[in-house]
Amino acid sequence: MDSRTGLPIVGLVGAGQLARMTHQAGISLGLSVRVLAETPDDGAALVTPGVQVGDYRSLEDLRVFARGCDVVSFDHEHVRSDHIRALIADGANVYPGADALRYAQNKRAMRERLGELGIPCPPWRAIDAASDLVDFGAAVGWPLVVKAATGGYDGKGVWTVDDEPAGAALVDRLRSEGVPVLAEQRVPIARELAAVVARSPFGQGAAWPVVETVQRDGICVEVVAPAPELDDERADEAQRLALRVAASLGVVGVLAVELFEDADGCLLVNELAMRPHNSAHWTIEGSRTSQFEQHLRAVLDYPLGTTTTTAPVTVMVNLLGGPDDVVPKSLDERVHHCLAGWPDVKIHLYGKSFRPGRKVGHVTALGTDLASVRERARGAAAYLMNGDASR
Repeated sequence: MDSRTGLPIVGLVGAGQLARMTHQAGISLGLSVRVLAETPDDGAALVTPGVQVGDYRSLEDLRVFARGCDVVSFDHEHVRSDHIRALIADGANVYPGADALRYAQNKRAMRERLGELGIPCPPWRAIDAASDLVDFGAAVGWPLVVKAATGGYDGKGVWTVDDEPAGAALVDRLRSEGVPVLAEQRVPIARELAAVVARSPFGQGAAWPVVETVQRDGICVEVVAPAPELDDERADEAQRLALRVAASLGVVGVLAVELFEDADGCLLVNELAMRPHNSAHWTIEGSRTSQFEQHLRAVLDYPLGTTTTTAPVTVMVNLLGGPDDVVPKSLDERVHHCLAGWPDVKIHLYGKSFRPGRKVGHVTALGTDLASVRERARGAAAYLMNGDASR
């Protein structure tokens, strides 16, 4: 407990933008949020008083960090399971625990467990040799999606292969590098959705409206809440599915279930994330309880907050960095003019340097008409990233 306030201290392993926004959410609750940062320049380390610089791969660094916290949670999902178990054996409260987190860390384990639960997923197969991929392609058809079973994120560790030669060559290379591999049928999809929920140790659950996520090159570029033209029955199905997954896997905290919607409206689970997630950044302005406050409530076993929306439509657009030489104005000047041109749009910058494809922030717009809200969010994002002074 914080000796000054008598309130819990929450530790987050990792100090990126998720930890940064979780720290912001903790301020109004009077909570002290500490971070284990890799460098003093990490996004959350720049704004959070409680910073320990260390290596999340080091058990000793994790132990030192956990000793000063009432609860430990995560900004990312890369902490080794045996290290998490060691912290718990030391008496630390760690959420989500290793038994749950392995299903976000290992895609093969996730697919196997969801199959046992009868949760719909794309047809898949573990690949131990190129011949396994060839056989799978013959069974379900080409092209296939090949995934690294561990370590992938934001489109990294995912490849589409069109035929046997390309697939066999890829598998041979990955296996030679020691990368565990699985393959999935590339199912025809109408769009991608996300159902984000939260669960407490007590077992209370809460769900936000299902959203549509717009992807480009494996990276989410835009989120629309609620998902347009998603009927109530399908939305309820997605929320119930996500809550069931959270309960069945023993998740504590925020869980994002990324979904494919096929041409017939059927839902298939694509990925799981057991932490605040990019698909729910819109909740900062668009919900009575943001995902970041909800995550803190959940890991502390506080009662969860209402997820009622604050507007009929919310659009969040990610700000993706590009080469410095294509940015014609200073960021400060662009923020200044963006605030003048789009005074209703909320800007969130993560304290990151720009590089191509890197998520350096996001903007959020709210309203009643999807077309106009989307136009405002996209316009503000384009101006911030491109310095387009046409508006």
